[in-house]
Amino acid sequence: MAGHSSIVEKITTIVAPIVKAQQLELVDIEFKHEGHANFVRIFIDKPEGVTLDDCQNVSRECEVVLDIENIIYTQYVLEVSSPGLDRPLKTRMDYARFRDRLVRLKTYRAFEGRKKFLGYLQGLTEESSDSSSLVTIITQEGETIQIPFELITSARLEVEF
Repeated sequence: MAGHSSIVEKITTIVAPIVKAQQLELVDIEFKHEGHANFVRIFIDKPEGVTLDDCQNVSRECEVVLDIENIIYTQYVLEVSSPGLDRPLKTRMDYARFRDRLVRLKTYRAFEGRKKFLGYLQGLTEESSDSSSLVTIITQEGETIQIPFELITSARLEVEF
């Protein structure tokens, strides 16, 4: 898998400036083999939401630069889209930006007897250098839970109806 992650890193290095130049946020990049095809998926966002034009512009520019750089040695399908309503939280800034939103967190090992948590995000606290940062959520039952940031393997916004 080392090759896979280095391809994603190389794609990120190429794509990030293109996305930023269009005043968009690069949320995530995936490189996956599905069925008989390889996919490069670029997820972009902006506060007012991504338009079809945003996706087409990023796609057009990325396609040209990725072809010139020739870092992907196989045929692939390039997809550019918004991360959706259940977007992942990837950066520390996301934990501040989406405060008070309902989130689903998963940890790589049990914390307080479980690995899955659902609650309203209260933010990420920066702790002193000798301890970790904590993600604070308030469950729907009103319980406050502080989860060490480094235990979290995935965090996504939950869609509320």
